[in-house]
Amino acid sequence: MPTTATATATGRELGAFLRAHRESLRPADVGLAATARRRTPGLRREEVASLSGVGLAWYTWLEQGRVAASRQVLEAVGRALRLDAAGLRHALRLAGYHEPAPAGDDPGAAGRLAAAVRPVLDSWTAGPAVLLDRHFDLLAWNAAWTALCGDPGEVSADRRNLLWLLAADPRLHAVLPDWRPLAMDVFRHFRAQAGPALADPRTERLYRRLDADVPELRHWWGCHSVAPLTARAVLAHPPGRAPVRLTLGSFHPVDDPTALVLLLTPTPADPPGPGAACSP
Repeated sequence: MPTTATATATGRELGAFLRAHRESLRPADVGLAATARRRTPGLRREEVASLSGVGLAWYTWLEQGRVAASRQVLEAVGRALRLDAAGLRHALRLAGYHEPAPAGDDPGAAGRLAAAVRPVLDSWTAGPAVLLDRHFDLLAWNAAWTALCGDPGEVSADRRNLLWLLAADPRLHAVLPDWRPLAMDVFRHFRAQAGPALADPRTERLYRRLDADVPELRHWWGCHSVAPLTARAVLAHPPGRAPVRLTLGSFHPVDDPTALVLLLTPTPADPPGPGAACSP
């Protein structure tokens, strides 16, 4: 039987993620024979349940967010759905199998983290650097970040978020003309690492803001694709300067592993300078 009468927010998020992957698979992808008539896209629930070794009713409740799964069972479901490493990690985090996150009700936590990391950002003179919390809100940045894309402090707090800036900020679009692939990669990584944060009020407010400001990208917010953010090249067009090639890298601060520092380093062909920077 279901463990609760109503689905939890994270349970619904996990269920939607599993359902999206189930619907993206073809029978041949999992070694099943295709049938002539299928009323639903992808695999049927009973097929995933059979491949996972669980009952149909239980798997249905899992997609509805009404039951909790053990790690072992969720890994079996992940194998049945052919989840890659990032997808399985995302599913496990949504189910609660993740590192403890800092208490979200500590109003001073973000300020303390920003104060601790800001000297590191300021010492990074090679290029832009920024500190993001687990919702990808910008907490601190260096002068090079401001020089390329503007001062995040001038952006309203509800929009001072990397997802919003990449999707909706016209200045950033001018600096990063090929912003869409980067924005989608960042969004997929946000989903991959956010875990339970996907279902909290800040993420809900962010999605509403994105939906209002960039409705043409509405399909992004319902996308359940996840992937790690790996090093990649970024071509920037600083105002009044020739284009510069940057390499995007990242690391998690020791003080808060759920936060993220992004670094943009000029390639050897592009000498570092104050204009080789990035921000909103």
